[in-house]
Amino acid sequence: MSAEDIKKEAYVEVDRNMLVETTIKEPDVVFYDVRKPPFELYGFYDPYGQELFRRLPQEVAEATSPSVARLARESTGGRVRFSTDSAYIAIKVELGPYRRSSHMSLCNTAGFDLYEDTATDSRFIKPFLPPYNFENDYEQIIQLGSRKMRSFTINFPVHAPVKNLYIGLQADAALGKGKKHSNSEPVVFYGSSIVHGTAASRPGLTYENIISRRLNLDYINLGFSGNAKGEPVLIEYISRLKMSIFVCDYDHNAPDVEFLRATHQNVYDIFRKKQPDTPFIMISRPNVATNPNQFAERRDVIIDTYRHALSLGDKNVYYIDGESFFLGKYENECTMDGVHPNDLGFTLMADGIESTIRRILGRDCI
Repeated sequence: MSAEDIKKEAYVEVDRNMLVETTIKEPDVVFYDVRKPPFELYGFYDPYGQELFRRLPQEVAEATSPSVARLARESTGGRVRFSTDSAYIAIKVELGPYRRSSHMSLCNTAGFDLYEDTATDSRFIKPFLPPYNFENDYEQIIQLGSRKMRSFTINFPVHAPVKNLYIGLQADAALGKGKKHSNSEPVVFYGSSIVHGTAASRPGLTYENIISRRLNLDYINLGFSGNAKGEPVLIEYISRLKMSIFVCDYDHNAPDVEFLRATHQNVYDIFRKKQPDTPFIMISRPNVATNPNQFAERRDVIIDTYRHALSLGDKNVYYIDGESFFLGKYENECTMDGVHPNDLGFTLMADGIESTIRRILGRDCI
């Protein structure tokens, strides 16, 4: 749809309820709530009916553990898509309580980043960087340099709860829906802080976001740092979700080999009772060179689950050896702290996992 056509739609008439106080100096800026059309939100549970952007129903999160109840409020994997011909894009964000950490950038914890979605790919523009000493609310603006109709994705923060997000555009700008994903149902990723996205420098560089851009895939991030332990109540919930692929990657959160052995096959069995045909990918930990403790024994547990699935005649189960991600001359350069992948590590993980997802889908996903 052209900018002229979009401007004929009701969205362009500025609803006075959309106006919010701002320190952005552009005289023609108007802010829009991303919970209102034509913005399209992805990666959240009921984003239009909650007081903040959750990844799980509160009752499921609380029944899993107090830590998952807290972490499910963090907005990792959330995205908003739209199109506009505005010469700039601003954001006004209201965050819930978050904590700073020595091993995460502030842009990862509380920042957003902007991508332009084209017919063939999705290209990084700039991050919306939080001011260093901000508390819970901030505003930022990105100048695009010209006016033309473009589609955009804004990725939500990895480790902060987001109460509200408003997007600021020129008052006379066209505003329409964003690019559609290629899959009708999302890929669901479940797992540890690696799945959560800890230690990526900014939200768009988690391995799920990298894969999502490369294949134009919708997805849901159910990573829970330190607290994904294969709890049956959570796996039961996941098994009821509509999805195109399930990716299970919680090796690191099992306290020891015995715990992993007691839970891993059970995760598969619970899921398969509800979804007998959904492709199921299981992954072992990636950081073998820098974190070798119990690696072989843990990998054997996951392979045993894979063999169990094959013995049942499962033709939609896939195993990815995490050791393969970082092998080679960069294997000691792929983590921030010996455990959590950095941007290089996440990119290499995306390389390895993307190939399996592409094979499952059997087509060019863009």
